[in-house]
Amino acid sequence: MEAPPPVGPELPEDQNRHRIALLVPLSGANGGVGQSIANAANLAVLDTGGKRIRVTFYDTATGAAAAANRAVAEGNKVILGPLLAENVRLVLPIAQKAHVPLISFSNDTSVAGNGAFIMGYTPAESIDRVVRFARSKGMTKFAGLAPVGTYGRRATNAMLRSVEGAGGQVVAMQMYDRSKGGLAGAIAKIGTASTYDAVLIADNARNASGAVTLLRKDAPDAKVLGTELWNTENGIGSLTSLQGAWFASVSDGLYRQLAAKYRARYGTGPYRISSMGYDAVLLVTRIAQDWRVGTDFPVARLLDQGGFTGIDGPFRFRSNGIVDRALEVQQVGPAGTSVVSPAPTRFDG
Repeated sequence: MEAPPPVGPELPEDQNRHRIALLVPLSGANGGVGQSIANAANLAVLDTGGKRIRVTFYDTATGAAAAANRAVAEGNKVILGPLLAENVRLVLPIAQKAHVPLISFSNDTSVAGNGAFIMGYTPAESIDRVVRFARSKGMTKFAGLAPVGTYGRRATNAMLRSVEGAGGQVVAMQMYDRSKGGLAGAIAKIGTASTYDAVLIADNARNASGAVTLLRKDAPDAKVLGTELWNTENGIGSLTSLQGAWFASVSDGLYRQLAAKYRARYGTGPYRISSMGYDAVLLVTRIAQDWRVGTDFPVARLLDQGGFTGIDGPFRFRSNGIVDRALEVQQVGPAGTSVVSPAPTRFDG
């Protein structure tokens, strides 16, 4: 779907609908992902009737700051996006000056706060959910493997906090570069460190599968745990070394319906994170029911502790701008995945 032309000053002001900006990459290296989010957002507008909001797309690939300046100048009162954390850093000062909040699709918690709310699926949430589930099944000693880099550092820090909070013990933790020798060396160090009941591999499913093959020599019975990255893996059931492994993620039940509707309209399948575009539109549409046109977006409404519900299930924002999501635990099997611990249907506190 092509981005509609920007709203120009020659057009009369819309007296009945709120102007909502969607800032995503619509061209360039991440254009496919951004377009998928935009298409899903458009589906949400169509599904809800669009009577209270008007969404305009802005391409961050041609300049995130320029896109934000245009969005603010054209009267948008809330920005959905950007997708990338580095673009959030560029856009946020512009939005703050105009009292326009961001509801970003990033999962980088370091850019949350001060008017930026992040909807992205964070490794910390996924790891905490699967670790606590493993503890509930009697596992006490945990090992961890994570790739060198930002994601790996966040995952290892999250695992240490989660295991401690759940009353378990991290007996071994290794980071590796994504070479065969690097992974094998890290696994060898874990194998000689201690015995463990479960091992968390904070990498995509295909890399994790290779790691499991190597570590089974020293830990034939350890339960394998994964992260939210596994939910984007097509054909995960064919990775035989991962069968029986657990990971926590948002539910795919409603997403499958969205994906079918998306294919019918656009002739291709969406990216998994496109659901955030749909849910962001549902969120602002709900708030728009009693938000007076022409006034600033009621940011306090985003902090409703009862949360909101969308394609990805219940979610809410903490005061620091980081999302809380209700996650389910899935188990990998020959036919794909099955739910072994359903997501909560609401937030209790």
